[in-house]
Amino acid sequence: MSGKRAFLDLLKQEGVSVMFGNPGTTELPLMDAFAVEHDIRYILGLQEAALMAMADGYAQASGNLAVLNLHVAPGLGNAMGMLYDAMKANAPVLVTAGQQDLSYIVTEPVLTADLATLARPFVKWAAEVHRLEDLPRYVHRAVKTALAPPTGPVFLGLPGDILKDEADIDLLEPTRVAPRVRGDAVAVAAASAMLAKAERPVIIAGDAVAQSRAHKELAALAELIGAPVYVEFIPNTASFPASHPLYRGMMTRSQAGVREVLDRHDLLLSVGGDLFTWSLPSNIDPWPQGLPLIHLDTDPWQLGKNYPAQVAILGDPKATLPDMTAGAAALMTAVAKSAAAARLTSLTDTIKKDREAFRAKARALAAKTPVQPTALLEAIGAMLPKDAVVIEEILSSAPGIRSLINSDDAQSFFGLRGGGIGWGLPAAIGAKLALPDRPVVALVGDGSALYTVQALWTAARYRLPVVWVIFNNTSYRILKQRLVMLRGLAEQADNFVGMELNDPAIDFVGLARSLGIDGARAATVKDATDLIGKALASGKAMLIDVDMERGYKPM
Repeated sequence: MSGKRAFLDLLKQEGVSVMFGNPGTTELPLMDAFAVEHDIRYILGLQEAALMAMADGYAQASGNLAVLNLHVAPGLGNAMGMLYDAMKANAPVLVTAGQQDLSYIVTEPVLTADLATLARPFVKWAAEVHRLEDLPRYVHRAVKTALAPPTGPVFLGLPGDILKDEADIDLLEPTRVAPRVRGDAVAVAAASAMLAKAERPVIIAGDAVAQSRAHKELAALAELIGAPVYVEFIPNTASFPASHPLYRGMMTRSQAGVREVLDRHDLLLSVGGDLFTWSLPSNIDPWPQGLPLIHLDTDPWQLGKNYPAQVAILGDPKATLPDMTAGAAALMTAVAKSAAAARLTSLTDTIKKDREAFRAKARALAAKTPVQPTALLEAIGAMLPKDAVVIEEILSSAPGIRSLINSDDAQSFFGLRGGGIGWGLPAAIGAKLALPDRPVVALVGDGSALYTVQALWTAARYRLPVVWVIFNNTSYRILKQRLVMLRGLAEQADNFVGMELNDPAIDFVGLARSLGIDGARAATVKDATDLIGKALASGKAMLIDVDMERGYKPM
């Protein structure tokens, strides 16, 4: 069997049906094999960063392995920024890159490099195949590692002669690490005792909840103890149902905002929550002195990483939360249960009123032009189908999004976790490939879109009906907001160097059409929602460029 045939057969053993890629000379053997391959679909992209984000979006939306094939050192290098995002999002992606033939690699041929070392900082495991007979073991090891909790990207270098050579090969079989790790019984009992006694508990829900499909289990615990549930303020997934009466949305993404919330509580339960990733330093400590923490996560590195946990539990939320809930219920006194029920009623009423007031405030801005971000988000949230999948990368326009956009199931919302911009536009393509029967709408900032706009061509080529809404404020507005917060020279002079995207103006509609996608401009909220509705009804891809409010004072 040839190496190229063996590689594709190994991927099919692992359940792979899609490969993303952009080929070069070292991939020619593999592309030759694709000429007669009918079970794995090859998705061509025009730039490696865009492809990496497509694979990331596919892996997150499907919960399955994504495979990406790149070309030697420059191809891998171009993908590195988006590979960082995939690492932060725990996306299970097998990244491969062609390597020059081992027969002459010692001469340092063009485009060669130590690929595994280049990839290693951003992956769980990296290696390069040096014998064709070892290819099955390497592929199965890579896939097993990518899908084992906590999931994440892996890397495998594929020299051209390994793909061209032939040998007698035992393909072996895949291995899967069972993900439902049940938390230590002693630790769970300790956590249950703390929850049973808490008088003002609060919960932060993170990606591990959505990834383990543990919405119902977390809701049951929150209802038992009468605790509000906040989602991470770097919103990567729908980690708690937005329609649930105890859903509190995101905390303000600042040390002061987090401290204001946590000061009101006497116990924090973090279920896969990010505690905490900041963009700027502060003199304010977000953690109240003496606040006890129960920390449950699938990743031991995250447990107690920044703040000490009185109880740290390594476990899968879906497998562990029922034990915690049952333990707390058994230990709660009649007085504690009565108090929890009263908290539940009070919180439900307060949250409902706050949510309705916030939405009313957003609706009141609907007639303003240029378009206000919260008004557009509220209108989009109100008109999207219940099964819509939202991909979000709007940064400075995002505050309030998790309270305005419906996100009830684990595959309904995906946001930029790593912070490397350019992810959202191509990630929506990956999500659509993973979830072809669900409408996919991507909300993307103009600055972010320009990093990977080539991805529109891929959507056009494969007839993928994604709807992109560009929140166009003609600038890197989030940088302006943060520069104003520094209270320095830029604020005094009202001069923001390197942050304007308006001279010349960028024609997003023209860009989209040049890449095979229909486009239209929207000057009002109604224009935008009408166009979104039209695009969803048509079953065709469309880019909608919305003229957004350009103010940059901190929100």
